[in-house]
Amino acid sequence: MPTLDLPFIRSHFPAFAEPSLEGQAFFDNAGGSYACQEVIDRLNRFYRQNKMQPYGVHPASRRGGEEMDRAHREMASYLNVAPEEVHLGPSSSQNSYVLAEAFANRLDAGDEVIVTNQDHEANNGVWRRLIKRGIVIKEWQVNATTGSLDSAALVELLTSRTKVVAFTHCSNILGEINPVREICEIVHGVGAVAVVDGVSYAGHGLPDVAELGADVYLFSLYKTFGPHLGAMVIRRPLMDFLGNQAHYFNAAHLAKWFVPAGPDHAQVAAVNGVTAYFDSVHAHHFPEADNSERGANLRKLFKQAEVGLLSPLLEFCAKDPRVRLLGPTNAQKKAATVSLQTLNATPREVCERLVSKGIIAGAGHFYAVRLLEALGINPDEGVLRLSFVHYTSQEEVQQLIRALDESL
Repeated sequence: MPTLDLPFIRSHFPAFAEPSLEGQAFFDNAGGSYACQEVIDRLNRFYRQNKMQPYGVHPASRRGGEEMDRAHREMASYLNVAPEEVHLGPSSSQNSYVLAEAFANRLDAGDEVIVTNQDHEANNGVWRRLIKRGIVIKEWQVNATTGSLDSAALVELLTSRTKVVAFTHCSNILGEINPVREICEIVHGVGAVAVVDGVSYAGHGLPDVAELGADVYLFSLYKTFGPHLGAMVIRRPLMDFLGNQAHYFNAAHLAKWFVPAGPDHAQVAAVNGVTAYFDSVHAHHFPEADNSERGANLRKLFKQAEVGLLSPLLEFCAKDPRVRLLGPTNAQKKAATVSLQTLNATPREVCERLVSKGIIAGAGHFYAVRLLEALGINPDEGVLRLSFVHYTSQEEVQQLIRALDESL
């Protein structure tokens, strides 16, 4: 495995050359990553050259439609699914809402949906609301001490009436990576559908959805260096079962089925910048590798870089009596997201102190209210969350540790 070429990586992100951000270390990536130059260029060009209704007869209109179609193909290639299975909507929250409404029209009263109290609310509340339609909602609860999910507890909840199990690939608070393939196999064992929220995972490497076995996989492109869109993969058999949720006359256009609001043309086209960036990183680090290995190679490359950065931060936080570190302490078992219950000041107060020391972090409940309540943490105060991705440097991590020590 090659070593990540950090100068090459950072050269693709204009934020690192932005004078107003000089000296500021960005540790709020779980809320949204920096956009890469490839995305910014494509968005800018689309607005200048192709900002008209796509798929028309004029060359500029045709080009716009072709770029949008290519975005589906390229993203599908990385996710190892078919292009028509990739749906690009306004956000993951909106995509989840459309998905749940589609299921509501296909389920019968007494059918069961299992949700967790570990998830972001986007993959939680939309399913819980189906109780008004006569759907039985069951909660797969976390361990109240660790916040982890136990697969054995899921098995106890499953019945012949279970139709959907919605869970997260990676908690946006704990950073803990769940065994998605194992869980999907358990879910499929009773003939149910596995809906996986990958919002907090995908920024650390786009997953092989087919390998995971997920029937639905959701993530946010603005957390994977792209525009403010949500990506939702729905495997074709499930698409056919749920049916078209958009205008009836668009039934022949499968990519529109679960985007009833209609696509944001420019942002969909700019998704090509995300895959172009990944292509560039792969070619630079793996010049002899086959393109079919791009996703797996980049996941390993990014993981190796992030573990090296995460380990010293976890070690510092685990030993500091002024904080309660949430989630695993083993860097191999989590994404680069570290959440702390601060004991001598509120997370907001600590976050404000960090700003004066050049640290951009986050404080709050991050839409994981149910998880914080299960862990005995007041959601109104929330936690201090420190999150990064592969473009973060060792120097920035050390800057963060020093700033934390002075601010707690």
